[in-house]
Amino acid sequence: MTATYTFDVFSSLDGFGAAGGNWTGYWGKQGPELLGHRLAVYEQEQRMVFGANTYRAFTRMLAESPEGADVRDPWVKRMRNLPATVVSNTLDEPLDWPDGTVVRGDAVEAVARLKEESKVPLRSHGSLSLNRALMAAGLVDLVQVTLFPVITGRTGLDPIFHGGADFDLELVERRTLDGHIQELVYRPALHL
Repeated sequence: MTATYTFDVFSSLDGFGAAGGNWTGYWGKQGPELLGHRLAVYEQEQRMVFGANTYRAFTRMLAESPEGADVRDPWVKRMRNLPATVVSNTLDEPLDWPDGTVVRGDAVEAVARLKEESKVPLRSHGSLSLNRALMAAGLVDLVQVTLFPVITGRTGLDPIFHGGADFDLELVERRTLDGHIQELVYRPALHL
């Protein structure tokens, strides 16, 4: 039996994973329901999977943030303490992650092996290019999109699905958080 792999991503309505300009983290739209729900999701036993760029961004963000800052929300602290696998041919161990390991080689092959060997579910927050490749290879079981009520047409950064394959999505779960944030969980199937 293979471990379930969830691609977990935050998005603006127009499909960007982040924004420049004067937007703040979570586009300034987070509230207690979102933060509580995120903590509940990350309190479950699981292994994080990151690409090298996302790993570097997380460790840089956490190192630069003072204790108590927005990036130190309880769910982020919890994510930081989960075991993590970083798929990279450029990083070396030891990682600046309490229980982090590097897996080298082809990302699709590495994650396919990890899915077979893992005794716990796998989750990746961000890691856009890695997850586009994993989706195309049929290794992503669930896509969890937290949709924030913003359009970042001029300031949007990191287009989430740009350059990826086409997919049909089966909605398996949805919820509204703080009255305006949508969490949508889909089962993807490559559109042929």
